[in-house]
Amino acid sequence: MRHTYETTYKASIEDPESFWSKAAELIEWSRRPIEIFSAGFGPYGRWFADGRMNTAFNCLDRHVNNGRGSQPALIWESGITGESRVLSYSELLARVSRFSGGLASLGVSAGDRVIIYMPMVPEAVIAMLACARLGAVHSVVFGGFAPAELAKRIEDAKPKVIVSANAGLEPGRVVHYKPMLDQAMSMCRHRLDACVILRRPIAETDPLSERDHDFAVVEATGKPHDPVIVAATDPLYILYTSGTTGKPKGVVRDNGGHAVALAQSMRMIYGLGASDVCFTASDIGWVVGHSYIVYGPLLAGCTTILYEGKPVDTPDAGAYWRLLQRYSAKTLFTAPTAIRAIRGRDPEGSLARGVDLSALKTVFLAGERCDVATSTWLVALLNKPVIDHWWQTETGWPITSGFLEYGLFPYKAGTAGRPSPGVRLVVLDNEGAPLRRGSRGNLAVQLPLPPGAAPTLWSDDAGFCKAYLAANPGFYTTGDAGVIDEDGDVTILGRTDDVINVAGHRLSTSDMEEVVLSHPDVVESAVVGVADSLKGQIPLALFVVKQGSQRSSTEIAQEIVAMVRARIGPVASFRHAIAVSRLPKTRSGKTLRASIRRLADGQNPDPPSTLDDPASLKAVIPVIDEWRQGTGRVMRDASEVKI
Repeated sequence: MRHTYETTYKASIEDPESFWSKAAELIEWSRRPIEIFSAGFGPYGRWFADGRMNTAFNCLDRHVNNGRGSQPALIWESGITGESRVLSYSELLARVSRFSGGLASLGVSAGDRVIIYMPMVPEAVIAMLACARLGAVHSVVFGGFAPAELAKRIEDAKPKVIVSANAGLEPGRVVHYKPMLDQAMSMCRHRLDACVILRRPIAETDPLSERDHDFAVVEATGKPHDPVIVAATDPLYILYTSGTTGKPKGVVRDNGGHAVALAQSMRMIYGLGASDVCFTASDIGWVVGHSYIVYGPLLAGCTTILYEGKPVDTPDAGAYWRLLQRYSAKTLFTAPTAIRAIRGRDPEGSLARGVDLSALKTVFLAGERCDVATSTWLVALLNKPVIDHWWQTETGWPITSGFLEYGLFPYKAGTAGRPSPGVRLVVLDNEGAPLRRGSRGNLAVQLPLPPGAAPTLWSDDAGFCKAYLAANPGFYTTGDAGVIDEDGDVTILGRTDDVINVAGHRLSTSDMEEVVLSHPDVVESAVVGVADSLKGQIPLALFVVKQGSQRSSTEIAQEIVAMVRARIGPVASFRHAIAVSRLPKTRSGKTLRASIRRLADGQNPDPPSTLDDPASLKAVIPVIDEWRQGTGRVMRDASEVKI
């Protein structure tokens, strides 16, 4: 019988243990699990608790042993320096094995933590896989994170070794990592054994201290190390995500469930198999980079592209298209904000039109909801399927998507697909009661979460339960609002705190953003709820005008107000839209809506540690202050605004 999405999803829900037992055949076990799910283990249970394996072996040795050692495993290209390198599976295995031995010589063994604070270079991937080979737990911190934020992660993870670099690159500047690393360590009580520093020729390296070791020397002198067999439930990595208390939450990913889920997803969701080339335009500091630059593609035997560059300015808005052509990539996975940036610089898509994209089959988007205008522009430009899918750091792989293994769903711009097999997604009201299809509410996943999702937080089961399970017993609370329509397609409305209350009416700011972005002269937008003495909250829209537009921002703003009031209705009380040169964002491309809202409310923006460019946030302050003055709001003391 041909498997369809419906039959597969039904099987995963009715008999999850059989479903995931079958999926477990996609990886090689040292001891195959017999007990597929252990309900009494951890905050909500654990998958494959009696299984034993090694993730790096499954990413590398397995493919070499099967005769595919000469196939390219990792392609690295820098859009900034123009350099490129290709590592075959055999070459990558040899380097990982030697670096594993080098880490072992520095005292790293199974269960130890290693922080990786590096730019987008092959050595960062080598360090990740070397930790996995040893059974050590890596924690990748986005390269260039501020010293105070890096220090928090050092204090929590208590690493034995840190692997870093002298410098990384951003368009037009060199980011010096080593001084920031030294400053972070000076803030910590925790003392580690060693630092391993990759010395790139892009910058001079300060003399190495007694604690420091040259990456090249550690690798060259390392004795090749065999993979260490670990329990499926042993942690593979910790990935920190922002917490509401100022303390970052260490999301744990286990070895067995992670490998099974990602191996399954590569075929089921992305339609990728051995020797296919995939380009995930993200960063290894984020979960997308972990899952679909490094582990997912290598588990499936694909060729993965690691790109040091941006969607624009390295050197232009055609960089992604040329990269896809050069390596005949079958898939592109990026964030909607990257496509909006490309569209803003090249609204006619001229830089894509002369490029051979015949190898490209599908584009996947994630990171934040993709608006209809952006997805329809991309579909028209490329004439390829565009799949917006939704997931989180905590889930590790998509909660909802399209599924290429079973054929494409009818295209619905603005939706994020249907629930992945194994994910029992529901919409709850504010009291935790399930709502009927078509109703808007809080998205939650009925427990247990599928393999690959976080089983807990690092050394904090209680914190995991409080953050995700306590609000709705029996469910994982996603923190996102949404709706599941009659076809089963899911629309994400934004974070639950992005649903505003206007005179007693609960309205989605993402619905309003959708309308703003449908204006032909607008390329980006953010709508936030601002405190109002009469209505409780009112919406405020910030928008970025498309490059080359001949219209005045005042005229565009008036048209936006009319469009929103016509499509959403007068109930939205939508009267305020102001143009900005750019929106402040995190390094992963998420717009800082909370900071914008605080500024509009006359408060300190309190930007997160992931702020990409402080200048982008500073630039909106006078614009918002002018709006506050024009609407009769009390002006803040600009000297007190701290970024």
